[in-house]
Amino acid sequence: MGEIRRSKSPCRKTWRSRLAATLALAALLGLAVPSEDAQAAEGATGIYLLGSKTTMAGYLPPPGTYFLDYNYYYSGSTNFTLNAAGFELEGGVDADAYYNLLTPMWVAPGEVLGGNIAFLMLTPIGWKDTEAGVAVPLEQLNLTLRADKQDEETRFGDPVPGVNIGWHEGNWHWTVGGLVNVPIGYWKRGNLANIGFNRWAFDVNGAFTWLNPEIGLEISSAAGFTFNVENPDTDYKTGTEFHYEFAVVQNFSKAFGIGLNGYFYDQVTGDSGQGARLGPFEGRVAALGPVANFNFNLGELPVSTSLKYFHEFDVKNRLEGDAGFLTVTLPLSVPKP
Repeated sequence: MGEIRRSKSPCRKTWRSRLAATLALAALLGLAVPSEDAQAAEGATGIYLLGSKTTMAGYLPPPGTYFLDYNYYYSGSTNFTLNAAGFELEGGVDADAYYNLLTPMWVAPGEVLGGNIAFLMLTPIGWKDTEAGVAVPLEQLNLTLRADKQDEETRFGDPVPGVNIGWHEGNWHWTVGGLVNVPIGYWKRGNLANIGFNRWAFDVNGAFTWLNPEIGLEISSAAGFTFNVENPDTDYKTGTEFHYEFAVVQNFSKAFGIGLNGYFYDQVTGDSGQGARLGPFEGRVAALGPVANFNFNLGELPVSTSLKYFHEFDVKNRLEGDAGFLTVTLPLSVPKP
């Protein structure tokens, strides 16, 4: 019998190329579009608002009822490269966000552990616009597959009750406290612009302020840890987060002061859980910028305001951008001495 040879199909190379393109597209759509997973901390954000506690960080006001209004704006972006299903994915994220946190606070009369105790409630309303894009270059076909997704939301976020205890001794003022994130705000699986977190989280922190009224110099510092519970819908557990903030301010009068403030953030443990498909990422970021304090009277009501700007650098596995704060504090009732 003659030898039978299997002939090579002239379409085999084309078939393989098409298969590669199909697999790459599946990886692109199935893995890369939820690109918040490519950043440390689920959604690339934590419950603690970095930069919120710089100037006068350790000062707790006298007993009374206060209203604080935090206005926060952030704009940032990132680029990343991932390996998924045997293909190299290149992508990026652009995000803009504005949060308004209406915060009533009550400082109780009397002493607790030699100091005053305060109870507060952060109630965030947020707007977020996030766009993510991922591309898979296919050199054998001389083309690039690309997927993009954009989400924009204006919603209520998770309420965050908190408690602080503060002490005063001459020019020294210091506090210890905690926050609890209650996951009842807006959150939807796969939405890049979630305002809520869909997870419980607990933050413990301490701060001090040294303020010399004779020379008008203020030095403040605050540090804390955030402990996160796993998101039950994504099986993603954000690692433990460390945050540090500071401010050095020269007050030229009771009405005006300027200085420098900044923050540093570092994940001390990596993300985990079945939902952390891309591994135990750990994020890091630092930021510096100017701060200005303005105090004035609205009729007989004293109003304190703080304007802050931060530029981020030394970023790892997070968005990199710029942030701004406008904080307004006014007393609703203060017992007379």
